[in-house]
Amino acid sequence: MNLHYHRLGHGPKILLTFHGIGQTGLTCFKSFSELLGDHYTIYAFDLFFHGQSKGLHGNDDFSDQDIVTKTFWSKLISEFLEENQIDRFDIAAFSMGGRFALATLEEFSPKIDNAFLIAPDGVSEHPLYTLASRFWPTRKLFHWVLQNPDILIKSALLFEKVGLIHKSLIRFTQFMLADPQQQEIIYRSWLAFRMLKFDISAIYKKLDGTKVYLFIGKYDKLLKAKDVKKLSVLLPEEQYFLLPAGHGNLVEKAADIILQIVS
Repeated sequence: MNLHYHRLGHGPKILLTFHGIGQTGLTCFKSFSELLGDHYTIYAFDLFFHGQSKGLHGNDDFSDQDIVTKTFWSKLISEFLEENQIDRFDIAAFSMGGRFALATLEEFSPKIDNAFLIAPDGVSEHPLYTLASRFWPTRKLFHWVLQNPDILIKSALLFEKVGLIHKSLIRFTQFMLADPQQQEIIYRSWLAFRMLKFDISAIYKKLDGTKVYLFIGKYDKLLKAKDVKKLSVLLPEEQYFLLPAGHGNLVEKAADIILQIVS
């Protein structure tokens, strides 16, 4: 298996987790281990290009054609479940990890009891992501912009002055583009994960007993409630949580709620 994972907790139930961009399974889901470790044994994956996981081929090679397809992901998870003798499990995902949770949910719903989606990517797709990742010329431009972050930051500061973007977005951008390694992680992730797209309504209709819980931060400027409306309108009220949190502390807030759900 080409993905590294951290095994956390010692509970009788199984939880697979998928982290956000620039994180690792351990850094993202530490609070899960602390709060839910008695209920779950947690397999916190380092997604491709992050933490101790490398590229799709198990090394550092990368090209624009290295793409995580749904078929590729399904095979990988099937092998993982077989190797670890896992029959039933829950899943949790934050931000970018939402794409992997949705791909897992789409294929393995009969085996999944609960899906906890925390500010999940993949419910909708921002036009800028489509533009930056789908076409060869714009992919090259995107790579150049990431390698010259000062230009992006200066432009963002101008937009912030006229009220077009929130200052928290600038802080996040500065953090994510702080060094060349981070820049390359973002570039490779955006390109390699671009084919993980979903028909949310179709997935929800085909769920086989899985309960989906959605957690959104009221103060989150990176992913807002309107960005997940395709999913939120399908859920019962008691499975959709708008929490007093921003993007950075949403996982911890969600963990508190999940503890109540599974206890």
